[in-house]
Amino acid sequence: MENIVFSSWQEELIDNRTVAEQDRRQPGNVKLPAEFRPGERIKAFMGWDGIVLCDPDVDIVEMSARYAEAVQSESCGKCFPCRVGTRLVSDWLGKIASGEGRAEDVTRIGELASRIREGSKCSIGQTGMKPVLHALKYFPQAFADAAAKRGKSPEGRYRYSVTAPCVSVCPSSLDIPTYVEEIGEQRFAESLATIRQSICMAGTLGRVCIRPCESNCRRANLDESISIKNLKRFAADYEIEKNRHPRNAAGKRTGRKVAVIGAGPAGLSCAYNLALKGHQPTVFEKLPEPGGMAAVGIPDFRLPRQILRREVDIVKEAGVEIRYGVEVGKEITIADLRKDYAAVFIGVGAHDSMPMGVEGEEMGYQGFIPGVRYLLDISQGKDPYPEGKKVVVVGGGNVAIDCVRSSFRIGKEDVNLVYRRTIVEMPADPVEIHDAEEEKVNFHYLCNPAKILSREGRVVGVECIRMELGEPDKSGRRRPVPVAGSEFVIETDILIPAIGQKVNLSFLREEDGIKLTKWNTIDADPDTFATSQEGVFASGDCVTGPDVLVRATGTGKRAAEKIDLYLAGGKVEASIDENFKSLFSQLGVYNKKEQLGAIGGLKRAELPMLEPEERKRSFDEVEAGYKINEATDEAERCLRCYRIGMIAIG
Repeated sequence: MENIVFSSWQEELIDNRTVAEQDRRQPGNVKLPAEFRPGERIKAFMGWDGIVLCDPDVDIVEMSARYAEAVQSESCGKCFPCRVGTRLVSDWLGKIASGEGRAEDVTRIGELASRIREGSKCSIGQTGMKPVLHALKYFPQAFADAAAKRGKSPEGRYRYSVTAPCVSVCPSSLDIPTYVEEIGEQRFAESLATIRQSICMAGTLGRVCIRPCESNCRRANLDESISIKNLKRFAADYEIEKNRHPRNAAGKRTGRKVAVIGAGPAGLSCAYNLALKGHQPTVFEKLPEPGGMAAVGIPDFRLPRQILRREVDIVKEAGVEIRYGVEVGKEITIADLRKDYAAVFIGVGAHDSMPMGVEGEEMGYQGFIPGVRYLLDISQGKDPYPEGKKVVVVGGGNVAIDCVRSSFRIGKEDVNLVYRRTIVEMPADPVEIHDAEEEKVNFHYLCNPAKILSREGRVVGVECIRMELGEPDKSGRRRPVPVAGSEFVIETDILIPAIGQKVNLSFLREEDGIKLTKWNTIDADPDTFATSQEGVFASGDCVTGPDVLVRATGTGKRAAEKIDLYLAGGKVEASIDENFKSLFSQLGVYNKKEQLGAIGGLKRAELPMLEPEERKRSFDEVEAGYKINEATDEAERCLRCYRIGMIAIG
């Protein structure tokens, strides 16, 4: 970040305009990169929390005029102060910047901007006027001079974008405030259409998304975050309930064929968006059904198979062909695909389990079943080991939780989970942990398996050792350290390691020329998803390692956009929107310490659930969706926290 000339960000005033260089201070609450894109230097930023000025040559009057123009263009028009007020502020600032203003206009702008900020119903008006007011307050001479002179201010180069705290952390960049607002207005079809502009799996993500948006929801500063995930599910379920079917507005057919390897979330998302752009994607999937880990790694009680299959049908109706039972590397090679298709996308998931590294793991004992395979068998209607009745699962992630909860549902009576840290450090979704606790899973914290105990080739127990937490490791969590002499035994006939997953890339041959990382993932450019082989792109688990479903769908869509550029012969690079998302991420859109000055007390609506003893014996979905009145009431809790950010570039 360049030396800051002036900053009013989050009420921290830094003014170095008349300060000697050695005495200049830098703000502690804002980080601004030097460049927006290669060759585009950021000279200033104006946004929801103030102004950051890096170059004293920026014309603050003209930038304020352009910012007010952006705010006015994004006003929804549903409240008078913002609809009319921002138009007047924009007009008056435009006249001052063009040399047609008057001194009294400056005063009028300040008075009206304050009224807009106080009287608007949403954050477009509430925060949109803040940097304008800061400019008037801290740069009064610049406005006085501009109003007094006759002559147009020199035009700068500006870019602006709209975000929101929830949107800024959504891997799929969903326009969350809009689809939530549409539900509140009972425009359910429009809401689902808004969702499908970013994702093709609304019903799936409405059930299993990890909800980073809800952790960034400003409503939580008042009471509780909006139930964004459950509202997404409502919009998708309403379409099913009313027996409606979406119509995909595919683009003009280009005739360009694209091969997609893997029918998981990344592959389906990429193929769907390619089809909407008019291309002809063909998905090659080695399993007999679509969905990847969403299908065979997430149990039906969390994600009913019919929901996933319906969404895949929508993908196919958009123009995507899926060929099942085709294993790339055997029936067909990358080289074959490159000959027959204009581009190739690799989106395979993490279907293999990581080893625990304990004594006896390689002996092939009956009852020793890796977590991913355990869930795969269950997803196909099989009990992975009918003879076993006692289960120990090792791990703390969502796969581990799915394994213990699924064990009850296939008739196991004694179900245990062993985790080497405490519940505070568990990476699994806290909601899933809570549900597992309600179902009476036995949790054993601060212990780790050391040896598999066997008899006649069968697992009969696991020797564990107690742990204590030491210094933090690279993940930021305190490192578990064995406690000498604390060994103990848990009797079991099924031992399931679920400590992590890995991607099997054995289908790639050396002659394919696709470079891998030291972690045995595909080395793809994070901005373009291009691999070392021209025309071959990749995203999802095979690039990031095991990750969440929503990130796979998000990168799949972005990869489709890059493939579209490639097929059109254009430059394959990050889009302006992606650059802004990165910029906003560095700035931080959500301030947990922000005082909203509003009255809270409206608790979020929770989904009704089956009772623990009832649900733990069935693969029926454990949660019911919202009723219409519940969904609309929950949606109306949204504060519509849009933010507008503008940069001056040079």
